[in-house]
Amino acid sequence: MRALIELEENEGMQILKKATYYKSYMIGDDLVIIVMDLGVGTSVPVFSRYARQIEQKLREKLGKRVKVIPRANDVRGLAMHLLYPARILGVNTLWLPDGSIEYVVRIPRSDARRLSKHKEMYEKILSEILRKPVRIKST
Repeated sequence: MRALIELEENEGMQILKKATYYKSYMIGDDLVIIVMDLGVGTSVPVFSRYARQIEQKLREKLGKRVKVIPRANDVRGLAMHLLYPARILGVNTLWLPDGSIEYVVRIPRSDARRLSKHKEMYEKILSEILRKPVRIKST
């Protein structure tokens, strides 16, 4: 949060003046996920264009990888922003016999190569944010 305030005051990033911060997640030692509303809507390409500037500045300041995503009420919206530019075909909800719930995010096989190295990391991120197990499956 301190780094975001410094970016707004010292770097003059005007987009942060109308942004709303919700929460940050530390995933491992080298990744920070920041959930915030930038006031530019939730369209994936538009949001990503503004978020990319913030991510780059925070990466330099913190020395860690940073991903800025909007607050989403549904699993599909969250996965769309987190896995962009990979496309989301759908999200299945598995109701297991013990009463627990698990989500399966389906992506096209052609986009699986974009996530191949970081698939487990994205599953871990989604699982931590949603507080339910998440698997990413290419179909």
